[in-house]
Amino acid sequence: MDLSIIIVNWNSKDFLAEALNSVQATVQGISYEVLVIDSGSFDGCAEMLGQSYPWVRFVQSASNLGFAKANNEAFRLSRGDVVLFLNPDTKVLGNAITELMRTLKSYPDAGLVGPKLLNGDGSVQETCIRAFPTLMNQLLDSEVLRRHFPNSVLWGKRALGTADAMPKRVEALSGASLMASRKVFEQVGMFSTDYFMYSEDMDLCLKAARQGFNAYYVPSAVVVHYGGASSSQSPTSSFSAVMRLESQWRFFRKMHSARYAAAYRAGMFIASLVRISALAIALPIRFFKPERQGLVYSLRKWAARLRWTVGAQAWMRNY
Repeated sequence: MDLSIIIVNWNSKDFLAEALNSVQATVQGISYEVLVIDSGSFDGCAEMLGQSYPWVRFVQSASNLGFAKANNEAFRLSRGDVVLFLNPDTKVLGNAITELMRTLKSYPDAGLVGPKLLNGDGSVQETCIRAFPTLMNQLLDSEVLRRHFPNSVLWGKRALGTADAMPKRVEALSGASLMASRKVFEQVGMFSTDYFMYSEDMDLCLKAARQGFNAYYVPSAVVVHYGGASSSQSPTSSFSAVMRLESQWRFFRKMHSARYAAAYRAGMFIASLVRISALAIALPIRFFKPERQGLVYSLRKWAARLRWTVGAQAWMRNY
């Protein structure tokens, strides 16, 4: 078997159908299998797959395992020499998978490869490549700074602006569409189950880099990623924001030190206070009235982040 494509489903049945259709329409000339594992959502994907996609191998988990555990479970059942981890809210375009496999086999130092990800409106999804997280780039991360300094080494996104379509060596790739050889994925210890969701891809890329395997961004391979289709369905709007903080803190504690992780928590405490103060000042001002709903939403998210920094946010409450 040349390739195993692994998709973790969680309340994404409608997106999943489009992802499978795109795989079936674009993958040619290689032997492949598709494994879908439903992580305890029971959203009807089992029935849909049985009726319309009988060629897909399906695994039903009794509970929500989280991204890392679910992918690892499916990987253990797979048979491909190469594995592609693909989000259910994606659409593979053209020869993207073939291009990824060609790059993985052509570059001896390549451990991981990833495509150019597009948003649903066709714009480039900037999170498809990133620098490894540090205190500096996490505490300075803001839309304003990224817009005015897009090529800063802080973000690790310079490769997005290059005109040629040659593969580019980068620090880290998005887990929304990530390909690796079976040997490398096993050697680096697969996805770390220290995280429920978020940061697993950064963890994997850093583990690979520390063992001498590089990550390559392949702009000639294009995949649409609608983004957030599953996590946005969480019953609390702040869930995703808090989970990102928790996972980032765990990443720093694991990959750096407990002191480094503590510094991150303290930095986010200060950043949260500053944002909440600014939003509280802006809300009563008439000039911001058209944006009031968005400001209220931001205030709730930053309040949840502040609670997390002092250990008062039950981040796993809904799971």
